[in-house]
Amino acid sequence: MKKTKRQKNVNRRHFFKLLATGGLAASFAPLTLKNTYSQEGKQEGKPATNIKDALAYPRNEYSLPGKFRGKVVHIHDEKSAIDDVINEEVVYEMIKTGMITLTGKKSLKKAWRMFVGPDDIIGLKVNPIAGKLLSTSLEVTSVIIKQLEESGIPRKNLVIWDRREFQLEEVGYTSENFPGIKITGTEQKDKDGSFYDSDGELYGKKMIDMDWYYFADVEGEYDSHTLPYMVNEGKYSYFSKICTQDVDKIINIPILKNAGGSVTLAIKNLAYGAISNTSRLHKDLWAETCAEVPAFPPLRDKVVLNIIDGIKGCFNGGPSANPQFFTWYKDILIATDPVAVDRIGYEIVIKKRIEKKIQKKENPKGRQFLEMAKDLKLGECDLAKIDLRKIELT
Repeated sequence: MKKTKRQKNVNRRHFFKLLATGGLAASFAPLTLKNTYSQEGKQEGKPATNIKDALAYPRNEYSLPGKFRGKVVHIHDEKSAIDDVINEEVVYEMIKTGMITLTGKKSLKKAWRMFVGPDDIIGLKVNPIAGKLLSTSLEVTSVIIKQLEESGIPRKNLVIWDRREFQLEEVGYTSENFPGIKITGTEQKDKDGSFYDSDGELYGKKMIDMDWYYFADVEGEYDSHTLPYMVNEGKYSYFSKICTQDVDKIINIPILKNAGGSVTLAIKNLAYGAISNTSRLHKDLWAETCAEVPAFPPLRDKVVLNIIDGIKGCFNGGPSANPQFFTWYKDILIATDPVAVDRIGYEIVIKKRIEKKIQKKENPKGRQFLEMAKDLKLGECDLAKIDLRKIELT
């Protein structure tokens, strides 16, 4: 019998009940972590997390790093933006070239259909956190949607999402600009601007899945202003139902930008965009959270593509928008492997930071989270092992 979408979504409690009785003992082999992790799967000297829960789940054919471990396509086109205006037709050719190069398929439709089909509900994970000045561009998202439709994916099967629904609207992800596509977020407001419903409950509470969580032994305590942006307090960060229940596949569309001497690209866009109660995780567990959250099945088994919008990005002041540090990279990076694509994006950003004398040389600490993600089998971090295909169109 064909499983329904809801049946496809593994019930966490049921899984661990089977695991405890040995019912799934033969379904997976133990994973040995090295370098940054101890044999127990705990990051040494850091607050404990439940990363071992994630490692217990068997992988599937789509699990990260996906179909093309370590392969990254880097497309550059000087005509992709002229006079600070993005050229959608040029971006179309950039993404088309990237998809065909990544997959080796002869047609764009065949390339896309390696990852998604007409029966899939597909979530497009964008990043609007820096406002209109530096968010995933509407043009790049529009091109991806157009190519998906040309590949036979119904528009009604597409969902544009992020943590904060209201930020999506603020930057232009609206029904007027994207008719027929669902636009949603975990943290929500009503038409009057309130985070709370008539019963005094946060709208975001109904959007989190309490069967799926990232535990970290760090307390989250927030004032009345911050809580609506976190949804819950305590030591549990719950995955959004958008990931666990609403979509079957995820296409990740981050921006090429820095976060201090590091980057906030594919992995960060997933990790901090998919769970609640994140403020507590920044100080002591930023790198760990970036690496570990995508190791859980709602992300690990659903993210099929990472398409980095590098047309316009930044090299300093990120992840916020600071115009003096904006730059027109005029790049698109495409990969199934989020670690490999982040490593290439990291090299681009650090090179620009050194060129602009923001820093003198690369600091390995900036890519620590990528090493952790590699140890969690999410992708390739070693430049010598990354198959980089760089294409200059014009």
